[in-house]
Amino acid sequence: MIKPLLTFLLTLPLLAAPHLTATPAQAATTAPSAARVATITAPSATNDATTLTYQFTYTGSPAFARVYLDSDRNAATGFVQGGAGADYLLENGTLYQHTGTGWNWTPLTSVPYSSAGGTARWTIQRADVGESATPGDADLVFQVESPLETSTKLTQTYSGGTTGATVTYATTNDTFANPERGFYHHTGDCDKNPYSLATLQDYRANQGISVVMCVFYLAEFKNSSIDQATLTKLQNQFATARAAGVKMILRFAYTTSTDGADAPKSRVLSHLDQLAPYLSANADVIYLMQAGFIGAWGEGYYTQNFGNAGVITVANWADRKEVTDKILSVLPTTRMVQLRTPKYKRTMYSTNPLPPAQAYNGSTLARLGHHNDCFLASADDYGTYTDPAVEYPYLQAETASVVMGGETCGTNPPRTSCPTALSELRGFHWSYLNTDYHPNVIAGWNSEGCLPEITRRLGYRFALKTGTYPATASRGTAFPVTFTVANDGFAAPVNPRGLQLVLRNTATGALYRTTLTADPRRWAAGTTSTVTQNVTLPAGAPAGSYALLLNLPDPLLSTRPEYSIRLANSATWEAATGFNSLLHTISIN
Repeated sequence: MIKPLLTFLLTLPLLAAPHLTATPAQAATTAPSAARVATITAPSATNDATTLTYQFTYTGSPAFARVYLDSDRNAATGFVQGGAGADYLLENGTLYQHTGTGWNWTPLTSVPYSSAGGTARWTIQRADVGESATPGDADLVFQVESPLETSTKLTQTYSGGTTGATVTYATTNDTFANPERGFYHHTGDCDKNPYSLATLQDYRANQGISVVMCVFYLAEFKNSSIDQATLTKLQNQFATARAAGVKMILRFAYTTSTDGADAPKSRVLSHLDQLAPYLSANADVIYLMQAGFIGAWGEGYYTQNFGNAGVITVANWADRKEVTDKILSVLPTTRMVQLRTPKYKRTMYSTNPLPPAQAYNGSTLARLGHHNDCFLASADDYGTYTDPAVEYPYLQAETASVVMGGETCGTNPPRTSCPTALSELRGFHWSYLNTDYHPNVIAGWNSEGCLPEITRRLGYRFALKTGTYPATASRGTAFPVTFTVANDGFAAPVNPRGLQLVLRNTATGALYRTTLTADPRRWAAGTTSTVTQNVTLPAGAPAGSYALLLNLPDPLLSTRPEYSIRLANSATWEAATGFNSLLHTISIN
């Protein structure tokens, strides 16, 4: 009789096994080093009409991975492990059946098993463990060794053979880079400091940052056209950002001085004509554009040409609107423009917040968002608000579908403390925030303990909750797919985003994609959305087993996996493809 390796945390006598290397006491009391930790996370069990699939993730490099299967859910029969009475055991690529009493196992068959990338996965035939294609259930315990780590008991309820399976997904609090959201870096004037590819790559890979600020100054061109060398510098910045897998918050300005030495309207408009082809050609790496151009730092307050220090005439407002309209006309319609204060949009366009029905329709009102570059710094955020009683509810409604972000500019307790910060980040649907400024504010959030939550929740944070999928389907025939996704972020995505169901042949790796009609921009912050759609595998696709995956690609960068959205679930993300596994396979006949 062949006995699989097992060192177990029990008081039963140790039965001899040819490849047993440690006593139970040794396995239970030896403290693993950091390099050997093998913690089990995200256990799951799914089925279709004929197969059972088990999966979990682990750390370290254990030699053995196991599943104990209690098919009759009777702890008094079979081998006792973790509160279950195991009738079957999977160890690596072999299925065993318990026979006799104590530690007695008989090998049944070899089974498909993989353990790549810290994920152990088995797919076995239901018939091999005495399960038919009718509903039932089983108790499961998962284990790795060495070091020994045993999961708590999990109960699996089988779905019916033809109706399919319902999968429950485990969420994670991990922080990771996702496109068009989160903290950003602003490390210098974009016209003078070329981006470093290695630095931008480090932001994304090691800091979870996918956004950089580019404030591009045109100081020497207030009375002339932009020269080609400067336009080439701009193009090079776009190219480096693209190569690094990040996106840019883009702003143009003429001065950093409070003397407001900017350019006249006619020059601004002509510069926008020059910039138009560069904005169009690089829309893929433009996250958004701030109105800029007017005043010191492009923030519209200190200005020699558009109404200085808040004294703005009707003619000044008309000139400002003409510049904003011009920006909207030269920037691709898929991208939003941010205005520095709510008053700007309310004065130039409409005092009413954008109606939800008009969100994302490409209109002027739907493309104008807001940025606050003195967040929490005073009662009115240093002039960001002129009438908070009116502008707060306006902004809360607006930012449900137009982009909001910015930076802090100084400590102002208790307003800059965690309770107010979290309340306003959530209420005004913040998508991004400067990690470099103001450092004392960021440090305060860190010491108070809310920085991890802010880091996770800026922008969108999608996580699958459940999914229901069929066990089998026929080529050329539609089958239903349903999944629910929660958005625990402060906001929703603001730019167009693809949504695809991907079927991948488990034998050949061939991909078949179906576009789903749901719009991830409509998955509002703090809500759970359900997607239900019938999909069809092309009639020409071969019969076989297909893994289901979800892809949320950038429409302009669909071949770049780092620009796809990663879901906040355990054991689902594929960095190499940008796909999120739905942890289910379907048999296509």
